[in-house]
Amino acid sequence: MLINPKSDGHVHTRLCHHAAGEMEEYVVAAIGKGLEELVFLEHLECGIRYREATWLTAEDFVAYHREGQRLQQVYGDRLRIGLGVEVGYNPRQTPEILEFLKLYSWDRVGISFHYYEINGRHYNVVSRRKANLEPLGKQGVERVISDYFATLQEAVEVMPGTVLCHLDAVLRHHPEVHFTAAHQRQITEIFQGMLGKGMALEVNTSGFSHRGEQYPAVGILDEAIALGVPLVAGSDAHRPGEVGRFFERLVG
Repeated sequence: MLINPKSDGHVHTRLCHHAAGEMEEYVVAAIGKGLEELVFLEHLECGIRYREATWLTAEDFVAYHREGQRLQQVYGDRLRIGLGVEVGYNPRQTPEILEFLKLYSWDRVGISFHYYEINGRHYNVVSRRKANLEPLGKQGVERVISDYFATLQEAVEVMPGTVLCHLDAVLRHHPEVHFTAAHQRQITEIFQGMLGKGMALEVNTSGFSHRGEQYPAVGILDEAIALGVPLVAGSDAHRPGEVGRFFERLVG
């Protein structure tokens, strides 16, 4: 198969401050659904000025690794449990991000880009809130999308990433979102950079809830497959019951 439906490589817990449930609840849910592998992919952000923290603190990461190691010992004979990190790339904080990543051994390093800077403030590009959508729209939808892909391309180049997360989720709640031919070329360049580093593309099944298909969309996914980009599955679960959601719809 092109993708392993027995591995959920992207889940969050209450530690990220916008999800629910303890780590152990996710492990139990994964075992109950017959999965063979579960990878926690908790959020890392550096230098983001936003109205709320949707990522882990340094203290949270200590607790995360401590509990993860305990769960590996308790449940390791029933489930492979990985401890990963979803790096929200901030071009102004590259050295700080790289230094933090050296503090731990990671089973997976996901790359994403959530916070777009305008005049010293950050706005969430995947949010449905008016407080994010309005300033991003005024900046120019096409420009924000172009900057988003350019930032992801840079992140692929400079970060020790192993997986690229929810590639085409930018401005997913904005009514004017549309990918131009120039955007498509940027996506191709991102794939080429990923191939050079052996990075996988995440097929994120949370998209079935948001828009009726996975992230990325079929056309983008077809290009990745044609180029030979490896694929991994991720539910992007924010509650234990969402582990492995919609995996029956994954490409065969």
